[in-house]
Amino acid sequence: MTRSLRSRGLVAGCLAATAALTLSACGSSDADADKAPSAENKTHTVKTAMGDVKVPANPKRVVVLDTAELDSAITLGVKPVGATHTTAEPGFLSYLPKDKVAGIKDVGEMMTPNLEAVAALKPDLILTSKVRHGALYDELKALAPTVMTENTGYPWKENFQVHADALGKKAEAKQVVADYTAHAAKVTEAVGGKDKAAKTNVNVVRFIEGADIRIYGKQNYIATVLADVGLGRPAIADKAKDGFSYDVSPEKINLAGEDADVVFHSTYGDPKKAKQTQTLDSGLWKNMPAAKADKVFGVEDELWIQGIGYTAANKILDEMQGHLTKK
Repeated sequence: MTRSLRSRGLVAGCLAATAALTLSACGSSDADADKAPSAENKTHTVKTAMGDVKVPANPKRVVVLDTAELDSAITLGVKPVGATHTTAEPGFLSYLPKDKVAGIKDVGEMMTPNLEAVAALKPDLILTSKVRHGALYDELKALAPTVMTENTGYPWKENFQVHADALGKKAEAKQVVADYTAHAAKVTEAVGGKDKAAKTNVNVVRFIEGADIRIYGKQNYIATVLADVGLGRPAIADKAKDGFSYDVSPEKINLAGEDADVVFHSTYGDPKKAKQTQTLDSGLWKNMPAAKADKVFGVEDELWIQGIGYTAANKILDEMQGHLTKK
């Protein structure tokens, strides 16, 4: 074939491609293409505990290193490619829909994530908090843009907004918040309205393997859910250290029942090693006013304490309504 024929063939091919794809001339250079960045290359800036961070406008390979971040992602319709687990055994929190977590790669225990496993996933965004992984920030940001909130737990609603911003899901987040607010209001009405809710004092007790028993104060995740319903809290809640918890031995568990109309309790770890078994069998526990009134309820620790997000909170609201309206 002559050079002339080859040239005519090339021109014809270019014209055909132009007509079919509405692209610019076949002779466009790479420099011309670079003038208009594709959607995949666009970024936006997120304010984080570690300063401003540029993240992809629509991240596709997200790794989350704590439960709150996993709940946020699932709530917003994003399935991470990797996530950590919280206990000695692999696996994600049981309250999360199985189809929503299926296929997510387990990248290790929450406090000691496997950075090689994270790197192997080629993430384009990592979500966590400074309180959990601040010491790993330099290593993490070398793998992908890393968005850290300052803390976890009590500021979960503010953290959710940061997660939504990083994930490019701010509009979806607005709807999530509106739906949750309406849900909480319905629970308030179901338990008898605002006045009755405020007069119903509720305590939350957590048995923890290797630690004292926690009576939760007002500066933690579950306390915010109780507050959203407008429920009252016993005086002991105000004695919590830093507002988080007032820790007691089994011999002082009666403090959890003082002025409490309802007591919810959960267990982290082995029930015997967490002192749950002996405490629930004790006279101090059984003689609490809430226990005598059949208003003591065991709940799942993974949901009520560990979840820390809107998917968990909505499930808690449903369970709370069921327990509080029990005759």
